[in-house]
Amino acid sequence: MRAQPLNGMPHAISIADFDYPLPDERVAKYPLPQRDASKLLVFRAGDIHERQFTDLPDELPAGTLLVFNNTRVIHARLHFVLPNDRPLEILCLEPLAPLDYQQNLSASGIVAWKCMVGGNRRWKSGQVQLAIDTPAGAVVLEAHRGERLDGAFAITFRWEHPTLSFGELLAHAGVIPLPPYLNRDSEALDKDRYQTIYAAPEGSVAAPTAGLHFTPRVFADLAAKGVRQAFTTLHVGAGTFKPVTADTLQDHDMHSERIFVASALVQQVVDTLAAGQPIVTVGTTSLRTLESLYWLGVRLLDNPLTDTAQFCIDQWEPYRNRPAGLPTALAAMRAVLARMAADGTDTLEGHTQLLIAPGYNSRLVSGLITNFHQPRSTLLLLVAALIGEQWKAVYDYASNHDFRFLSYGDSSLLWKAEVD
Repeated sequence: MRAQPLNGMPHAISIADFDYPLPDERVAKYPLPQRDASKLLVFRAGDIHERQFTDLPDELPAGTLLVFNNTRVIHARLHFVLPNDRPLEILCLEPLAPLDYQQNLSASGIVAWKCMVGGNRRWKSGQVQLAIDTPAGAVVLEAHRGERLDGAFAITFRWEHPTLSFGELLAHAGVIPLPPYLNRDSEALDKDRYQTIYAAPEGSVAAPTAGLHFTPRVFADLAAKGVRQAFTTLHVGAGTFKPVTADTLQDHDMHSERIFVASALVQQVVDTLAAGQPIVTVGTTSLRTLESLYWLGVRLLDNPLTDTAQFCIDQWEPYRNRPAGLPTALAAMRAVLARMAADGTDTLEGHTQLLIAPGYNSRLVSGLITNFHQPRSTLLLLVAALIGEQWKAVYDYASNHDFRFLSYGDSSLLWKAEVD
């Protein structure tokens, strides 16, 4: 069975239409003392009301599948000192060699990363060094700058120690990379509070902040309600904070992020869709991951020989003309599951550059739990795609009712607007 083709074309959308006033006092610079003490704005079918985050289970039907991004933020910011005593900051974005996150972070001796370099003009030549004291002994970490990579650099790190891994060095010497809009340095509390309680595989340089509100109490209440849980991994890159500087979306280059999807998750999604139960994602990253899987399924139905190894979903994939229409969500996800079974793989790995903006009709996701996002951002565009023009009413309500905004701010549960 075929669903209706996607008609919306976001290329000409003016980013100026997705601006709103955000006074500095509305930005939450620090988390609340208790994770689940935040407020919860609920939007459904035009209705807006306010609750506490601990009330979330009351707002979700039994049988709902909640999908979380379980990525862990690494201490990706390293502070070196140049020979002239000038500071140099290196922000690790994603591994280059070894390419696999876990292999790279567990490697000893040498690794390479794509990095942003603060103060690069002061780094004239040669290597820079950082002395690190660890329980296993003192280590000198050397950084060697290589080629330019899309506004960043290839940086090779070297050190001599028989057992210390790169991940351990980051844990000892690196700093949690807080979002730039918080305008403060990382503090001791951020090591815990800028991670979700279920964070597992390391790789992100920014937290999937919608999950920061969840506590064991909330999880227990969700389970008692019959709400099910599933986990996927999208390693959040610095591009999530990249503002849309172009006047229209057609000139915006959407950032790419690495995703990992287990067959167990795909099976849960298939079962939920077949039962007609809702799928709610915790955070925009989880939503992008699931919707990217749908488009991979579309490819497989169009061409069963499609290579799924290190697949990449580009930003305009949903908006290309498809005269025959689109497959249903269930058909697309069954195609993904069947391909994984045929290939004998438990995990799909790839990249997504998917741009979700007004005109996009969510294929898998019925609802989204998320914080309140920056003006003129692709995250706000995603919210507008899900709930329509009412995003303005939602953000006006939040602003006028003392909701706290951005990463450490309050939460919302947004249900998808009905599409004609």
